[in-house]
Amino acid sequence: MSHVAAWTFLLFVAATLFITAWAARRTRSREDFYAAGSRITWTQNGLAIFGDAMSAAAFLGLTGLFFLVGYDGLYFSLGLVLGWAMMLLLIAERLRGLGSYTFADVLAARLEQVPIRKLAVFITLAAAVPYLIAQMVAAGALVEALFGLTYTQGVLIVGVLMTIYVTAGGMMATTWVQIVKAALLLFGASVLTLGVLLEFGGSPGTLFGAALDAHPSGSALFRPGGLYSDPLSGAAVLVSLSAGTVGLPHVLMRFFTVPDPVQARRSAMLALGLVGALQVMVLIMGLGGAALLVGHPEYSKGGTSLVGGDNMTAIHLAHFIGGPAFMGFMAAVTFATILAVVSGLTISAAAAVSHDFYSQVICRGRSDERRELVLSRVTALALGTIAVLLSIRFQGVNVGLLAVLPMAIAASSSFPLLILAMYWKGLTTRGALAGGYGGLVASVVLIILGPYVWVQFLGFEKPVFPYAYPTLFSMPLAFFLAVWFSRGEKEGSRQQ
Repeated sequence: MSHVAAWTFLLFVAATLFITAWAARRTRSREDFYAAGSRITWTQNGLAIFGDAMSAAAFLGLTGLFFLVGYDGLYFSLGLVLGWAMMLLLIAERLRGLGSYTFADVLAARLEQVPIRKLAVFITLAAAVPYLIAQMVAAGALVEALFGLTYTQGVLIVGVLMTIYVTAGGMMATTWVQIVKAALLLFGASVLTLGVLLEFGGSPGTLFGAALDAHPSGSALFRPGGLYSDPLSGAAVLVSLSAGTVGLPHVLMRFFTVPDPVQARRSAMLALGLVGALQVMVLIMGLGGAALLVGHPEYSKGGTSLVGGDNMTAIHLAHFIGGPAFMGFMAAVTFATILAVVSGLTISAAAAVSHDFYSQVICRGRSDERRELVLSRVTALALGTIAVLLSIRFQGVNVGLLAVLPMAIAASSSFPLLILAMYWKGLTTRGALAGGYGGLVASVVLIILGPYVWVQFLGFEKPVFPYAYPTLFSMPLAFFLAVWFSRGEKEGSRQQ
C-alpha cells in the first residue's frame, strides 16, 4: 500500500477518535449514552441509519457477490430495500412513540416487564454476536490485504477502536461516526460507480456485455442459480434480509435518538432512498469488477479468484479506477464502516444487558445510573473480546453471506413480536414468550446445524439442516406460537 493511501486511512481514524473525544464530554447521562439525548435531527439520523444498514457486509460482501455470481446477488439487494420499505411503512413512527431506549421498551409497554426484558436480552445478544463476527471478518481481510499485517492483527485493531468509541462516547460518538462515514461512503461509491461507467463510455449496456464476455460463467452470470440452485434458498435470503432488517435491535435503537415519531418516519424515508441508491451502485461496481478484474494479473490469481478474496472486489476496483490514493480513501471509508457498525451493535448489546436486564429486571427500575453505565461499558469490552475470538475462526467466508445469519435470527424472534405487539391487541405475555423463544431457539439451532457452522466452523462433512438460512421455517413458527399461546390464555390474564 502506498504512503498516500496509508496516510488517508490514518487521517480518518484520527478524525473518528476526535469525534469520540468530543462526544465523551457530552455523554453524561443514561439517555446520552443509549440515545444521544434524543437530540439528533431526522437528516442526521437518516444518514446514521443508512450507515448502519450499509455495513461492510452490505458494501464489500454484496459487491463481491455480484462479482462472483451476478444475478443471485439481487436476493440480497432487494431484501435490504424491502426491509427499509417495511421499516418506513410499519415500524418507525410507532416505535418512537412507544419506546425510550430499546425495542424491549415497546414490548414491555403492554406486556409483563421482567420476562419480556429477559427475552429481549437473549434476542439482542444472539443477533449482535454473529453480526459482529461478519464485520470483524471484513476488517481482518481489509487490513491483511492493504497493510501487510496479519488477519488476526486486523481484527484486534477493530476490536480495540470499537471499545474506545463505545465506552467513551456512547451513542453520540457512534452516531456522528456513522454520519461522517455515510457521507464519505456515498461520495466514494458514487465516484467509483461513475469511474466504472466511464471505462465503458458511460453505457451500462456496454458494461454488462463486457462482464458477460470476461466472466467464466458467461451468460449464466445473468441467470439465477449462480449461488443457489433452488428457489427456496433465494426466498430464504430475501425474507431474512427484509424481516431481519426490521428486527435488528441496534437498528431499532436509532429511532430513539430523534425527538419525536414524525422525525423517526422522516429518518426511515431518507434511509430507504439512500439504501436503494447504493444498491444500484453496488450492482454496477460488482459487474464492473467482473469486466475489469477477472484475469487481471495485478488483482486476480486466476479467473474470479482475487487477491485477498472476493470481499476485496470494491477495493481492487478503486485502485484500478483511481490509483493508490483512491484505494486508500475507499479502504478508510470501508474501515470506518466496520468501526461504526460494530460500535452500534455493541451499544445495543450493552443496553440490553445494563438497561433491560440489570436496571429493569434485577433492580426493578430503581438502579443507580452510574452503575448502569459502568455495566454498559464492561459489557461492551466483553462482547468485543468474544467477537474477536470467534471471527478468527470464520476467516475467508464472504461477509455478505455471513451477515444474513443475524438477520435470520432477528426475523425469527424480534420481528414477529414487534409486528404483533404493534398491530394485534390479542398478544399476551405468554404468547410473546412462546413466539420469541420458539423462533429464537429454532433459528439458532438450525443455523448451527446448517452449512456455515456445522461444516465451515465445526468441520463436519455435510450439514444436518441443508439450508444456510432457516427463516422460512423459524419465522412462521414464531408467529404461530405467539398467536396460539395468546389465544389459549384466559382473557383475564392478558396484559394490555
